[in-house]
Amino acid sequence: MGVDHTEPEVPADTVGRRVSCDGERATVRYVGSVPPTSGLWLGVEWDNPERGKHDGSHDGVQFFTCRHPKGGSFVRPGKVSFGVDYLTAVEQKYVYDTEKNYIEWEGWSSKLSIQMLTSVLLGGCEVHGPGLDGQIRKTTPQVKWLDLSKTLMSRWEDVASVTRQLDHLEGLQLSSNRLRLSSEPSAHGEAFLRLKTLALNSCDLTWPQILECAPMWPQLEVLSVEGNNITELQRPEGVLQTLKTLSLCENPLNQDTLLQIAALPRLEELNLSKTGLTELRFEDAAPGSVTAMFPALRNLYLDHNSISEWSVVDELAKLPSLLKLSCLSNRLASKDGNPQTATQLLIAKMGRLVVLNRCEIHPDERRGAELDYLKMFGEEWLKAGGGRQPDSQFTHQHPRYLTLIDKYGAPEEGELKKPEEFALKNELLKILFVFPEDADRKSIEKKLPASMVIQKVKGLLYRLLKIPAVELKLTYTSPKMEGTEFEIDNDLKSLRFYSIEDGDRVLVRWS
Repeated sequence: MGVDHTEPEVPADTVGRRVSCDGERATVRYVGSVPPTSGLWLGVEWDNPERGKHDGSHDGVQFFTCRHPKGGSFVRPGKVSFGVDYLTAVEQKYVYDTEKNYIEWEGWSSKLSIQMLTSVLLGGCEVHGPGLDGQIRKTTPQVKWLDLSKTLMSRWEDVASVTRQLDHLEGLQLSSNRLRLSSEPSAHGEAFLRLKTLALNSCDLTWPQILECAPMWPQLEVLSVEGNNITELQRPEGVLQTLKTLSLCENPLNQDTLLQIAALPRLEELNLSKTGLTELRFEDAAPGSVTAMFPALRNLYLDHNSISEWSVVDELAKLPSLLKLSCLSNRLASKDGNPQTATQLLIAKMGRLVVLNRCEIHPDERRGAELDYLKMFGEEWLKAGGGRQPDSQFTHQHPRYLTLIDKYGAPEEGELKKPEEFALKNELLKILFVFPEDADRKSIEKKLPASMVIQKVKGLLYRLLKIPAVELKLTYTSPKMEGTEFEIDNDLKSLRFYSIEDGDRVLVRWS
């Protein structure tokens, strides 16, 4: 604490106000004296608790409380900024001449009146409220997208006082703020009547608090609440029913409560990345059946979680509308430890997927993955009784297997992948691909596992040449038998089957 000196006046409603000090944001929790010192002090709780020194106490006296034991400080009023109103922030951010209809903003300029702006970006500015009543509607009436992230807004009422004057507002960015809940959220519905997109990332919110605010957003379609304190999800009763996209990324979710949002009727995209997810079950549907949960969900992001059980993938396959899935950086692994095999298993287990890990699944890639899946677990299928009714344990672990038999036919015993084949996965062959009918195309050298089937080789060539696999015709030559060209005529056989060895040449032709 410093020495006593005269301090400037502070606003009458200082407690609860947001302030800025040395680039950090804080909330005022106390205004008054702190004996034995004289003069006025502000007790603040920092957004960043590492900035603080104590829990709001001094010399054994508790002046205010903080959520973090080191989240508080006492500062003189003259050290903080209470911010500016919306229009002052616009004037500071956008230099404009109303007579010449000319706007300049951070190196960008336009011969456009301020009244024609459709986006106003005030992120990081010290906006605390609307300013004079009605002036926003006169000054920036056309705004559709407003960024008020990391400002000094402290109440939803202040936000509503701004948005109520923006009749065309569709998108609002409020991330990195601390907003006190409104006593009557539904009273502000008119202020957000046309709002479609809302970002509340890093706002220190819980899910019940979000649901409490939700009546203010009657037409909301996109909601991002990343990096909050969301753990226990609750069912949205009568709110968020228009939601199409929801991001819960970077929240420590209790996965047992995830199904509380499964009844949202229009939810098409859900981001659950970095939520600690390990398991997911839709117990309303048997293996291989369709769940009633998440009826409209098309896109699902599960990146950077701890999913390790393939049963989770079988559960995801129950989602009736799922077309795009991303599950990068999880613990899903195949028996051979090959990431490519794990990708094939994902494709084979999820028959409706169109995009996996942000890459479109090509028909040839799906065919190869599903045929491989049939062979990979063919011996288990035979041991389980084979035929149309293998034992229930097998069908529980492989709910798509019989569907794939219907699609391709049962695998022959001679084609089944033996367990010892997994040990040979590391046997790499150096193969030179040459193009005898295309003199301008350079040869390509690749190291491929001897167990790779020709279907996969053609898939690789498709990615390299952009020529459909069905048009490719392959033969090979060996230095051991100069002048002889051997046919490669079965896509389901492996390189090893054809006795292709290290250093052989594969000749690639197409129709």
